[in-house]
Amino acid sequence: QVQLVESGGGLVQAGGSLRLSCAASGRAFRRYTMGWFRQAPGKEREFVAAITWIGGGTYYADSVKGRFTISRDNAKNTVYLQMNNLEPTDTAVYYCAVDTAPGVRVTTGSYDYWGQGTQVTVSS
Repeated sequence: QVQLVESGGGLVQAGGSLRLSCAASGRAFRRYTMGWFRQAPGKEREFVAAITWIGGGTYYADSVKGRFTISRDNAKNTVYLQMNNLEPTDTAVYYCAVDTAPGVRVTTGSYDYWGQGTQVTVSS
């Protein structure tokens, strides 16, 4: 089992920044791909970013490229999402997730464990 706890969400003005954290406990965290997803009201949950455990390869949705940065600290069992130049359209509940299969995948069904989510609200 893997337990995930997100933190760092909040209310910020457009153009501002937030850093989300996801603390993991349980099985071999450092072996898995970690992802961030988000879900806005009335919309489906969507992929935001992912990072592999081998080489720390990173992948981003087009909507956040150049603004968001995903990173991980395996010693602390924590993955981060640095969000800069936030826009009102970034408003959503943000979830971190673990994919125990090899490679990087961007669909929600591919991820095996999920956190409870943290709210990010960007005002205009």
